[in-house]
Amino acid sequence: MISVLLNKGKEKAVLHQHPWVFSGALQALKTKPQNGELVKVLSQKEEFLAYGYFNDASRVAIRLLSFKEEEIPDENWWRERIKKAVNARTPILNDHNNTCRLIFSESDFLPGLIVDKYGDYLAVQILTTGVEQMKSVILDELQKLTGTKGIFDKGDDKARAHDGLAASEGLLWGELPPDFVQVIENGIKYHINIVEGQKSGFYCDQRENRKILAGFVKGKSVLDCFSYSGGFGLNALANDAKELVAVDSSALAMETLRKNVALNGFDPFKIAPIQNDVNKQLRLFKEENQKFDIVILDPPKYAPSRSALDRAARAYKDLNRLGMQVLESGGLLATFSCSGAVDMETFKQIIAWAALDAGKEVQIIHQFNQPADHPIRSSFPEGEYLKGLLCRVY
Repeated sequence: MISVLLNKGKEKAVLHQHPWVFSGALQALKTKPQNGELVKVLSQKEEFLAYGYFNDASRVAIRLLSFKEEEIPDENWWRERIKKAVNARTPILNDHNNTCRLIFSESDFLPGLIVDKYGDYLAVQILTTGVEQMKSVILDELQKLTGTKGIFDKGDDKARAHDGLAASEGLLWGELPPDFVQVIENGIKYHINIVEGQKSGFYCDQRENRKILAGFVKGKSVLDCFSYSGGFGLNALANDAKELVAVDSSALAMETLRKNVALNGFDPFKIAPIQNDVNKQLRLFKEENQKFDIVILDPPKYAPSRSALDRAARAYKDLNRLGMQVLESGGLLATFSCSGAVDMETFKQIIAWAALDAGKEVQIIHQFNQPADHPIRSSFPEGEYLKGLLCRVY
């Protein structure tokens, strides 16, 4: 195994078990490893620090796997790590919930691997060269542990490109998922399109937050923005919301939402699906003086990196200002950010700016977080990406 030495003073993060070693931390390589190859990481004094897989195509030159010299990340190591991650999700899966994230990359000590379970099928994202080289082992272990009917590759092309990998999508094992796979979350049925849908087809990271918000909707008019396949909206209908207006720019999202309303036997006259850009639609509602008791804002990632933070902050502020302006006085705003670069304190400040611009007063009555199947590793705070606020707006 090739040894890679770190520059003086660059071992601190590794000693704290952070899983990334950046290229600037490496001494000149005497022998260059192949991309994806397992290497031994040593301090400048040649003391053992960790094992990880190497890739000079990425700014993160080494992704660390094991911090014990006797624990070499061989095939058995990968199988045990996968087994631990999958078994940890057992309490989440039951008759009322058959969808969750089984493996969450660095947060499950498996950098570059994401696996989501959707009923009888798995959606996999293989994002790094090291994981790509272990693909056959990963697929074999996932089959054994889950009894899945099929494993579909939902490769994130941008993330793969960062690691020097070509775009990838398609069936990896078993049978191709049907056009619509049925899953259950919080006792609600969903038809989701794994093959054509966004990301891996369904955002199970909002499961607990949907349940919490559903406790406030009885008899209320609800506006669900960026509704996608109806996660928040269907929970609202299941908990006796008076009416639901769902807005999304995607025709597929609107089609899927209608199917999911029918699948659950909800009253189709209580829902108004609108295909439009959310910001444009909110401005229309404002012009028409249309008001709602509850507004849900769950936009896509506005800040994919810290360099985009200023632009994202302005976008979040404008969106939330518009959302506040279509709320009844005393109504509730459930607002979210899935941008890891936006921490909770920054998000609260953005909401405060939006309130000032909207001429509103805001009380934060609850903070939303990501659920147990999206754990936050103590040595990898970057794994905390989803945050939200439930605000009463006057």
